[in-house]
Amino acid sequence: MTSTPFPSRRDNPKFTGMAHRQYTAAAFHSGAETYADIRPGYPAEVIELLEPHPKGPILDVGAGTGKLTEQLPGEVWALDPSADMLGRLRASLSVPVWQATAEATALPDTSVAAVASAQTWHWVDPEAASKEMARITKPGGPLVLVWNTLDVRVPWVHRLTRIMHAGDVQKPGFHPNVAAPWRLTKELRLEWEQVLQANDLFRLMATRAYWLRNGSKVREKMTSNLSWYLYEHLGFDPEQPIALPYRCDAFRYER
Repeated sequence: MTSTPFPSRRDNPKFTGMAHRQYTAAAFHSGAETYADIRPGYPAEVIELLEPHPKGPILDVGAGTGKLTEQLPGEVWALDPSADMLGRLRASLSVPVWQATAEATALPDTSVAAVASAQTWHWVDPEAASKEMARITKPGGPLVLVWNTLDVRVPWVHRLTRIMHAGDVQKPGFHPNVAAPWRLTKELRLEWEQVLQANDLFRLMATRAYWLRNGSKVREKMTSNLSWYLYEHLGFDPEQPIALPYRCDAFRYER
């Protein structure tokens, strides 16, 4: 497999400030059904990073439609700022769910045994969120952060992300921005593949923040570009199975 070296050199997405971060994240206040249908879950090894932890509930922060929530063991709670995402989560899982943010969870002190957060931490204020996670987590409880990232080291995937405006904001080997009192104690770097049909990539594109916050004119252009790339340039058939390569980066933090 031919690869392209380090298409991104960033550890984290670049925002001009908190207002820009919040504006971009607000795109996910819609699109929950498509997100639930097409976004992948996480390798089983990620869940092992939560052990050991004290007795008690695991909190999924930024749970979205419940991609990680449904994989978590034992008693699980979930929060997300998007009512649309939470509506889809409630329809599929019987767990306590409420609308809140990583910076302000509305939970009492030391009320959860562990915190997990997938595809979320780059949207939060890391200083405020780190402080809040430390406040609500029992002594000895870990914070586990997880990302699935399209593997842009593969040239055709690199171009795909450009067409989707998916970005390649986190370089291989990146570390998230997590503040004291948390310290990194373990990390997991995996490569895996999601098998989709070529025509599924249009729905995957429709789960990206850029698509969600733009109107029909931009979406029509993106659709046209992706159609040309998949069917004319790469020569895929619409129902052809495609192994879409991902990286999974996961991190365990303790105090």
